[in-house]
Amino acid sequence: MMPARTASIARDTRETQIQVQINLDGQGASDFATGVPFLDHMLDQVARHGLIDLTVKASGDLHIDAHHTVEDVGITLGQALDKALGNKLGVRRYGHSYVPLDEALSRVVVDLSGRPGLEYNVEYPRAMIGDFDVDLLREFFQGLVNHAKISVHIDNLRGRNAHHIAETVFKAFGRALRMAVEPDPRAEGTMPSTKGSL
Repeated sequence: MMPARTASIARDTRETQIQVQINLDGQGASDFATGVPFLDHMLDQVARHGLIDLTVKASGDLHIDAHHTVEDVGITLGQALDKALGNKLGVRRYGHSYVPLDEALSRVVVDLSGRPGLEYNVEYPRAMIGDFDVDLLREFFQGLVNHAKISVHIDNLRGRNAHHIAETVFKAFGRALRMAVEPDPRAEGTMPSTKGSL
């Protein structure tokens, strides 16, 4: 049996105050209050499709815009993910997923490599989804991979509706992450790397 893979992280700056709680072996339970409704909706996709219990509370300088809040939620979630993963013994390490939503299709590939890296190939047909700036989605993932120390490749393969495209990206990320963090029964207690560490 793996030890409990949970973490609680707080981030407090002059721009944002963020609290994240994560359980990698959860059921997809979630509770979000970031002040950015579209971000809450996307985080819900990660929790539900990743079977990760996730709580995110944020207070930020939304009177300016959502940039600092979205980026800092990504940073704090990345820190929580890194802490919850622990030494990574016995995990599958790699995960991938293709997710469609009507006309949209996205692919996400995750490597719990210990090295931050983001390849983000997503073009949106419009700049805003409601009052949410789609540029912030890349900032979210950049903050997450930098602090989780993982490699993530995100490719939108097709799509015409910006909301559908974003949703396929977050659903696919959740499912790919679920696969990567899953215990591998054939590799129990071993490090999934020839280097001996991740």
